[in-house]
Amino acid sequence: MNWLRNRLTRWIIAIAALYLILFRMPTPYYLYQPGTVDPLHELVTVEQSQQQQSAGTFNLTTVYSQRAYNVVMLIEGMLDKDTEVRRISDVQGNLTGEQYRDVLKHMMSSSQQTAVASALSEAGLQVDKRVTGLFLRMLVPGSKAEGVLEVGDILLKVDGHAALSLQAVSSYITSSKKVGDTIEAVILRDGEERTERIELVSNNVQGQPGIGAIFEPEYAVTPSRKIDFAESDIGGPSAGLMFSLEILDQLLPEDLTHGLKIAGTGTIDINGNVGQIGGMRDKIIAAHHAGVDLFFCPKDQDVTSHNAEEAIDEAKKRGYDLRIVPVGTLQEAVDYLRSHY
Repeated sequence: MNWLRNRLTRWIIAIAALYLILFRMPTPYYLYQPGTVDPLHELVTVEQSQQQQSAGTFNLTTVYSQRAYNVVMLIEGMLDKDTEVRRISDVQGNLTGEQYRDVLKHMMSSSQQTAVASALSEAGLQVDKRVTGLFLRMLVPGSKAEGVLEVGDILLKVDGHAALSLQAVSSYITSSKKVGDTIEAVILRDGEERTERIELVSNNVQGQPGIGAIFEPEYAVTPSRKIDFAESDIGGPSAGLMFSLEILDQLLPEDLTHGLKIAGTGTIDINGNVGQIGGMRDKIIAAHHAGVDLFFCPKDQDVTSHNAEEAIDEAKKRGYDLRIVPVGTLQEAVDYLRSHY
C-alpha cells in the first residue's frame, strides 16, 4: 500500500505543479486583439451644436490589450490568428504598470485638447492654443535624471530657456553642452514648480548630450465654445483625428458624415496635423466587423511611417470591401468628405 500511496502523492504533486504552471505562473507578455468601434456622439458634446444629429456617425477604433496572466492565456493568444503577442518591455518600456496607465490617460486627455484646438480652428472659431512645457513620458536606462525627475513631470525651462518644443531644447543642449555637463531644469510637479540640476548623458550613437528622457508637448487650450468629453476607459492619443471630426461635425450646420459609418485613427496636434499610431491592423479588422463604410488613417509621409501601408495591406489580404483614406491633416479629411459625397 505504501507504494500506491507514494505514487498517488507524486501524481497529486505533479498535477498541482502543472496547475500552478499553466494557470498561476505570470508571463511577461501582453495580448493585443481587435477592439471596439465606438460612436463619438456618445462621448463628445459641443455647446450650441449646429445640428441635432447627423445621419451617419464618426467612430473611434480601439485595440483590446490584456496581460497574459498565465501560460494558458499565452498559448491561446499564440494560437489565435487575430492576436498579437508582445513583451511587456516592448509595451511599457521601463514604466511600472501604474505609470503606464497614467501616461495613457494623459495622452488621451492631451489628444482631446488638441482635437478641440484643431476643430475650432478648422471651423474658423476662436481658440487660444499654446504649448506650456514638455510632459515627461519616460526616462531611458542610464539617465542621470533617475531619482530627480518623475514620469508626469512637466519641464518648463532649461537654463532659463522656455521648454516649448523638443527641438528647441535638444538644439540648445547639443549646441552649448557636452556629456557630463549639468543643466538647471524648472519642472512642474503636483502643481508646484521646483528647480533641479540634471547631469547630461550620451543621448544617441553620435554621443550627443541629452537628458535621457522621452518628452511630449504639454498643451493649454482655451476654446470659445464649451466642449465636454464623457468619462472613458480608453487611453492613448490615437483618437485625436476622430475626436476632431466629431467636434467639427457638431460645430458646423452641414452633415459631414453624409449618412456613412465613418471610423478611423490617428493622433492630432494643435495645428491639425495627423500623426502615426499603433495597432493599425487590429483596427482595420475591428472596422470591417463593425460594418464601417469609410476609414481614415494617417498618411505615410516618410520612411519611418507605415500606417497607410499596413491598413491597405491588411484590408487587401483579408478581402475587405473597406474604403481606406490616408490623410495628413484634418483639413484633408474634411475636404475628402466634401468632395466625394
